Amino acid sequence: MSLRERMGGADPESVRRARFRRWGVLENPFPSANQTTGHPRLEDAADERVADTFRSFSEGERQSQVLLVEGTQGTGKTNLLKYYEDQFRDYHRDDEGYYIIRYYPDPEPTLDSVIRQTFLGLDHDHFAKIGKELNAADTVRRNSVKEIARGHEVRLVLNSLQDGAVNGDLEDRSRLAVEWFTGMRVLRRHRDALGVSFRLDTKESRVQALRDIVYVSERLDLLRGVFLLMDELEKQDQSFSTTPVLRFLLAVRALIDALPRCLFLMLAMTAEARRRYFSMLPALAGRLENKVTLSPIQDPEEAVKLAKFYLDQARSVAIRDSLSRGGTTTVGTTDPLGADAVRTLYHSLREESENQGTQGVLQRKLLHRLREAWAARTGSWSAG
Repeated sequence: MSLRERMGGADPESVRRARFRRWGVLENPFPSANQTTGHPRLEDAADERVADTFRSFSEGERQSQVLLVEGTQGTGKTNLLKYYEDQFRDYHRDDEGYYIIRYYPDPEPTLDSVIRQTFLGLDHDHFAKIGKELNAADTVRRNSVKEIARGHEVRLVLNSLQDGAVNGDLEDRSRLAVEWFTGMRVLRRHRDALGVSFRLDTKESRVQALRDIVYVSERLDLLRGVFLLMDELEKQDQSFSTTPVLRFLLAVRALIDALPRCLFLMLAMTAEARRRYFSMLPALAGRLENKVTLSPIQDPEEAVKLAKFYLDQARSVAIRDSLSRGGTTTVGTTDPLGADAVRTLYHSLREESENQGTQGVLQRKLLHRLREAWAARTGSWSAG
């Protein structure tokens, strides 16, 4: 028996149309537990805190802001960070000088990975802009900008970028600059083109280089903000000794201290990780006082609201798809679950959670079980 026969043998497009006519959706509206991104976010009290922090950053002198997102695994931390990554991109889509960078922990916690990802987010195009602006500036402004850079090697790179704008090889020099700033070993091509002799091989030099480039770029009106979203930081101490984890935490603190302007930093971790990290490095606690906590779902009506939100979002997607294909906007309104079924499912999950020591129901678990329940009741597509 072929896979198509096992799945019913129906034409996929006809199945989609049938789903749309009956339920108003094209696919199961609820994500599985292994789908941590790519699904919508139902806003709650946490969004007010994010908005207030963003407002503090956007108004005035763009004083750096740090926001800790705390919650048990499965409460939606990753979803929140992905949502605001998209929101920040949308908010600044017509603005120059804003860089939104998403960071996932490397297998080994090091400062290198954070700095590398930040410079890669700027990309060689940004360094080309620096060269052009330095070349176009008058002597007084050009010198005042270069004086911002405390590192001698960084000033050499700035001189090289300026020369590149004159000599016509700025593109190549900009790419080499990215390689050097991201910590590559200094090769002959870097020495010849950039004038550098040493690699950025210490925590202090790497943080200082980032600070120099951020503030040089700000003075040249090329940078207004760096949004750095760091996810799943609890994974940093699951497989390693205390020393590398402490170094990583020190790096985070150094990054915050080095950039009192232009940095909007969001960090997500579990409450257990926060307690462990703060005991290892009490000084970090003072930098992470601005906190928002995501909690398990505590009320069945919250579960009903969440289920309805996901169904409504799926129907909106289906309507847009139908319109793009020149089809009808008539959408099916049958809900195979209904509020009572969601409440029953919530109470069942609540009992399971309490037996496991969790007060409330994790959002991820609820959505996965809703997916299974939807598939079981419609009998038309998989819950996997």
